[in-house]
Amino acid sequence: MGLTEDDRPVLLDPTIRTSAEESELLYAAGPVVRVELPGGVPAWAVTHDAPAREVMRDSRFVKDINRWGAWKRGEIPADWPLIGLVDLGPSLVSTDGPEHRRLRRPVAREFTPQRVEALRGRVEEITRELLDRTERAADGSGGVVDLKDTFAFPLPITVVGELFGMPTDWHRPLRELYDSFFDDKAAPETVLATLQGLYGYIAQLVRLKRDEPGADLTSALLSELGDEPSEEAVEELIATIQVMITAGHETSVHLIVNAVRSLLGDPAQLELVHTGRYSWDDVVEESLRLDSPTLNFLFRFATEDIDIAGTLVREGEGVVISYGGMGRDRGQHGADADRFDISRRPRHTSFGHGPHSCPGSALARLETTIALRELFARFPGLRLADPDGPPERSPSVIINGQRTLPVRLG
Repeated sequence: MGLTEDDRPVLLDPTIRTSAEESELLYAAGPVVRVELPGGVPAWAVTHDAPAREVMRDSRFVKDINRWGAWKRGEIPADWPLIGLVDLGPSLVSTDGPEHRRLRRPVAREFTPQRVEALRGRVEEITRELLDRTERAADGSGGVVDLKDTFAFPLPITVVGELFGMPTDWHRPLRELYDSFFDDKAAPETVLATLQGLYGYIAQLVRLKRDEPGADLTSALLSELGDEPSEEAVEELIATIQVMITAGHETSVHLIVNAVRSLLGDPAQLELVHTGRYSWDDVVEESLRLDSPTLNFLFRFATEDIDIAGTLVREGEGVVISYGGMGRDRGQHGADADRFDISRRPRHTSFGHGPHSCPGSALARLETTIALRELFARFPGLRLADPDGPPERSPSVIINGQRTLPVRLG
């Protein structure tokens, strides 16, 4: 599919190396690297901070899948495991220019720092309830509990679920669907069933709110469409809500897990927070830099031949933004960029840059800061259940996560 043996692309495969090893490999390979995605799909990865920022604000790189040469030539199957991250339908992450601004505007308005700050009390309440549940789970399991399952996942899905008016009994089946959605090794029939399942839940949510509007974001977005919205407008809304629910919880899940693991693996860093020298905000920013919850972001497509840091990307080729590589950029973060250091207070790009920067970044920061503060205040003796065991990486080249986080509460 366009690559020769001489090109020697970096194979992105969560089964052959850790996310940290992959990030180091991509960064060391240079600012623009040929990669091979699961399924043998070729692409370019931009791995250094400055050229990645350039790509993210360059209007010649677009999100429209129909500008992807391999897609137009029929080389990408409809059941490719990562297709749900590229063929999104008309949403704020798959459009550009005026169309993107139109779709993004109502969502961004709901996620301003002021509106997110108003959620603080409710996020704290949910956090404490989940810590109670976590303690009960540990009491019933000999003291060891999977913190991802009892705390890191339910916190953001509960928050975003309440924002959009989602029934609480959807949380568990949605988690199973998202685990499948971010599984690069999913069988073709599973890929299609997962995409249909996720669409079905969001379409049902929109129908529920059309029939019985409430004080939630889904109802607010629906009201902007008028009394008789077109089918096209409803499809745009479904795609946008699906993107927001996905990004609105998945990022925070892995950010919480990665930050907890880094702190438990380096007690001296945790002590810097306990003594007041640095804050939980500093922990969150350093975690975002070194262990960005999004490892690689698909796709931007070149609309013409474009030079990036001395490498020619041809029209129609796909470009991946490697947040993992960018976080280890020595020119941006220093010679010890591979080390977790909350005193660094980094200028990072883990929530994107330019028109497509993440509108929910303030919420992710709020949730994670509260989660870490309350968790370590409640369980000061928290420790890894198996400190010498390597984490089992999530089966995704997109998500920087681990399957579980077994801990002892004290």
